[in-house]
Amino acid sequence: MESIDKSLHAVLKEKSILKNEPMSKHTSFKIGGNAEYFLKIDTIENLKKIIDIATSNKINITIVGNGTNLLVREGGIKGFVIKLELKDFKIRNNLDDVYITVQSGMSLSTLSNIAIKEEVSGIEFLSGIPGTIGGALRMNAGAYGMEMKDIVFKTKYMTYDGKIKTLEASSHEFSYRNSIFSRINVIILETTLKLKKGNSNEIKAKIDEYMKNRREKQPLEYPNAGSVFKRKDNYITAKLIDECGLKGYSIGDAEVSQKHAGFIINKGSASSKEVLDLIDYIKKNVKAKFKIDIETEIIVLGDEK
Repeated sequence: MESIDKSLHAVLKEKSILKNEPMSKHTSFKIGGNAEYFLKIDTIENLKKIIDIATSNKINITIVGNGTNLLVREGGIKGFVIKLELKDFKIRNNLDDVYITVQSGMSLSTLSNIAIKEEVSGIEFLSGIPGTIGGALRMNAGAYGMEMKDIVFKTKYMTYDGKIKTLEASSHEFSYRNSIFSRINVIILETTLKLKKGNSNEIKAKIDEYMKNRREKQPLEYPNAGSVFKRKDNYITAKLIDECGLKGYSIGDAEVSQKHAGFIINKGSASSKEVLDLIDYIKKNVKAKFKIDIETEIIVLGDEK
């Protein structure tokens, strides 16, 4: 490991290399064992170099954003956990259309603020979603009748042999909470969004309204990973869970939110096992009552302890 450390320090600053770093510090669930190496990378050049180090030493790579859709097991994650801190953006106007190219590490809240300042309409639905643009793209994030698929123009990504490629909108294979990036092992670098010119006050008013709705309906006062289960066209999963009488049901400190049955909250010191056991319990109850197999939306990483 000494040679690995030396190689990493030749590329990254000391503060960007964290060894045996608790993933509970880097997930909105506040749950998870240690990352063997947690690396913060803010340039594409350094990303290439770190991938080369990992490849030549046969080290596993895990890419994370803000950790808002993750549950990490207590055994932690071996190898390199890379947090992309690529956060630049560019705006190009073309008649009525506005194209914003955003790097994958930018938070959606920052993007919302840019939209207000630059008077760009079309991304209001993303406000309040606590992730990054890369995570939103991978999961085809959506709310209020809009999804990423409605605004993505093209995306640039890197393969694990360092090649940079571009994907046009029609090739993203978007579906509900899914995209091609859920199925191919590449690193999203940036995406270009096709939007419209708008009015700053109207954009802000809509964002404020959506944020207010989230605060009222979602358990934001507790650590959570957002909506745990996917909804389908013919049913709302949170409603099924509620009708099973599971609001407030808990296993240890993992609890089905009493505010929104689609959320599992960490009441204090919940473990990943408690969350996963609760997910299984919910699935079994919904299956027994409605004969429906519900699917999880959150991503589970890491080893069991």
